[in-house]
Amino acid sequence: MAAGVTPEPEVVLETARLLLRPWRVTEAAVQRELWTERDPRVPPHRRIDAEGRPTVAEIEESIRTNRLRSSRLLAVERKATGDVIGYCGLVDSEKVPDGEPELAFELLRRVWRQGYATEASSAVLDWARSSGYERLWATVWEWNVASRRVLAKIGFTETGRTEVHAVHGTNLFTTKQL
Repeated sequence: MAAGVTPEPEVVLETARLLLRPWRVTEAAVQRELWTERDPRVPPHRRIDAEGRPTVAEIEESIRTNRLRSSRLLAVERKATGDVIGYCGLVDSEKVPDGEPELAFELLRRVWRQGYATEASSAVLDWARSSGYERLWATVWEWNVASRRVLAKIGFTETGRTEVHAVHGTNLFTTKQL
């Protein structure tokens, strides 16, 4: 973390329609559904493998032992219905400078095009700013037009830095000063 950044053990963020909060073990099936819906161009380590892994039980164990990519990756719950529709939060990455995490979000297909990703990401930006971060990053596949649009709406700009993968496409690096 950057100097002056205060870690928050239990983060809960609220917007007009959403509650962003830590994952519950009982929501492992939602995470697994996200894995099953991923575009085939996403690298294999982020999709269900030939043996059906990760399983719901493996995801439950990850939640139980807090072995998720980041404890700052929050479940996105719709307040009106109480259902979890995906995640949004901050993750540490070796690809960007220390103390400057990446914004990450992923929502179930059935809730796409309703503004939830923009709403959740805006809440995470406010949280990051109030926590002392000065800059965030986000990487996005060039072919993922919807996520690129969300990032542009919330003020991320493409840096010109890319990573080209022969099979999966080009990953674009974006950033935002807070």
